[in-house]
Amino acid sequence: MKRSTLAIASSIWVLSSFSTTAMAATPDEVVNHYANLAHAVYSDAQQSAVKLDSAIEALIKSPSQANLDAAKAAWVAARVPYQQSEVFRFGNAIVDDWEGQLNAWPLDEGLIDYVATDYQYELGNGGAVANIVSNTSIQVGSEKLDVTTITPELLASLNEIGGSEANVATGYHAIEFLLWGQDLNGTQSGAGERPYTDFAFGEECTNNNCDRRREYLKAASDLLIEDLTWMEKQWSANESGNYREALLKEDTTNGLRKMLFGMGSLSLGELAGERMKVALEANSTEDEHDCFSDNTHNSHYYNEQGIYNVLTGSYQRIDGSELTGPSLLDMVKKNNDKAAAQIKADFDSARTAVYQLVESAEKDNVHFDQLIASDNADGNKLVNNAISALVQQTRSIETVAAELGISNLNPDSADHQF
Repeated sequence: MKRSTLAIASSIWVLSSFSTTAMAATPDEVVNHYANLAHAVYSDAQQSAVKLDSAIEALIKSPSQANLDAAKAAWVAARVPYQQSEVFRFGNAIVDDWEGQLNAWPLDEGLIDYVATDYQYELGNGGAVANIVSNTSIQVGSEKLDVTTITPELLASLNEIGGSEANVATGYHAIEFLLWGQDLNGTQSGAGERPYTDFAFGEECTNNNCDRRREYLKAASDLLIEDLTWMEKQWSANESGNYREALLKEDTTNGLRKMLFGMGSLSLGELAGERMKVALEANSTEDEHDCFSDNTHNSHYYNEQGIYNVLTGSYQRIDGSELTGPSLLDMVKKNNDKAAAQIKADFDSARTAVYQLVESAEKDNVHFDQLIASDNADGNKLVNNAISALVQQTRSIETVAAELGISNLNPDSADHQF
């Protein structure tokens, strides 16, 4: 189920009410708990993907509006833990190298299925109109590929075909496109409106090739589960020879640096820059994150929540339970109570500013693609406020590093000027 504004507001209050009283937090304990957080988040993401797969199974077995709506709701729910996992991406190469198969965007959706005749895609991308659903073989540049049987392995092999990063065949956004279809509303209200009959059997099938569309959706879902299961094991305390084991064997200073670099890079270059500033400056709905479903406000909010989780050593699991433990904030509090209070205030301000995007969507029905419209001064200001708060949050992350004696942090700005 999609989390309501009230539910998100409640979680903000719960986590913001945590005391900044320092726990006994050593660097070893903080890095170990960081690994615990990562494992919990990836475990929840994997469980949510399994629930999404069950909803997809019901849809392709018995296509109906109710089953399509249920699959969409399961997709939105699956984004909640996954978006909180991205804070582990930038500091840990194993995650960054893996992430593209699950969350790459923006994508040229014409690679996957039918699109509008005035569809805008990356210039020179031969895969942008390949339409795997409608063809048993596709030609991309000099490559001619047999795509008769749609499998997870085939889809994984098609990512970035022809050398274009816009050719994305797998992951959350491929599934999102198959469930919603294109959002043809521009900066006006409304998301994609794919009919459930696109998955129907026999004469009820619309837009042709419903059998292959069902096969594609299922293969993409299977691969998502497979990928998340692998990553969950990389952070598990019950597996030997995995990434967690290697991380905890490293010097703890390097572990703390990875934590802070991941937080700062997601806060600054990725969330403030790639996901907000790029879309705002170009007034481009093609550059919004969850562009087919209009779920971008939630994806941004849960990215920010992930950063907050690592600072405070806290995470609210999908079953409602709270995971807490030694944190970076505890370490700062132990050294400098005043600095810790200011850092916490900056993080609270950033989370509140990003949460206003959720309120705009859920309360006012003005979604991110409307906020970035060139003629929406109030909406532009809301997004700019979030960007500014994220920039200040990144400064506070650098303060954490300074207080803990972590040098050479330099969070990735993705070459954006703020």
